[in-house]
Amino acid sequence: MAVMRVLPFRPPCLQLPARLAGLSLTLLKATALEVAILAGHLLLYPSGIVQERRTAPEPPSPDAPRLPAESKTPVVLLHGFIDNRSVFVLLRRSLAQHGGQHVESLNYSPLTCDIRTAAELLGRHIEEICERTGHHQVDIVGHSLGGLIARYYAQRLGGDARVRTLVTLGTPHEGTRVVPLADAHPIVRQMRPGSDVIEELREPAPGCRTRFVSFWSDLDQLMDPLETACVNHPDLIAHNVRVSGIGHLALPVHPAVAAGIRQSLDQPAAGTRATGAVDGLTVA
Repeated sequence: MAVMRVLPFRPPCLQLPARLAGLSLTLLKATALEVAILAGHLLLYPSGIVQERRTAPEPPSPDAPRLPAESKTPVVLLHGFIDNRSVFVLLRRSLAQHGGQHVESLNYSPLTCDIRTAAELLGRHIEEICERTGHHQVDIVGHSLGGLIARYYAQRLGGDARVRTLVTLGTPHEGTRVVPLADAHPIVRQMRPGSDVIEELREPAPGCRTRFVSFWSDLDQLMDPLETACVNHPDLIAHNVRVSGIGHLALPVHPAVAAGIRQSLDQPAAGTRATGAVDGLTVA
């Protein structure tokens, strides 16, 4: 006599594929992390409104022995749209503790309305940093819009002579279509696909010496499409790193990304031309 086993009935709407269920859980965790980071950042935001205080080193005595300059390239941190240097509190600590680099955070005005103007101002800041530290080059880590400003400086304003490595975190290199209502702000319009700035960055850049490392997240809510955060230009030395499991705000905060940034900055400037997403980093 055959025995038939009866399984509990599950409605079709509950029969989700395991992959989809896993994605939903990952997305839920990433969203919760974004909310927590946003809350913490709002508390820290006032501390980063004022420009970082910098003191010029005292000139050495003529009789004092000359010490060799720091072996590691200074690192400049550049924040994103309507943000300030407080977003880099954890990353800065990580770079200073593990890398030993001289690290500075720059603020640009929240009233900035043009990426080109911001890039020119960045160039003046970098010239001052090089003069003050005695280094000929700097590395830059730019979050979101900050990465686009730094890229414009390096690629279009001759900044490749000063910028050894540019690391971008969730930067819309090809433009993003997210939040159409934000087009009222001129700098948001410059971050749209097909804008004058984006088209300029697509133009040939033969001989550009800066090495680009772009971290882009598969759960970045501000990048539409997601791959817009990759550097894809035939003339640029670029390496794209896909980050899985976190959103836009977590990129400059998460310790695993910080470790990836440190590794990128420790590598020599030589590299290969842009080839798309060639590496991956899972953090959740």
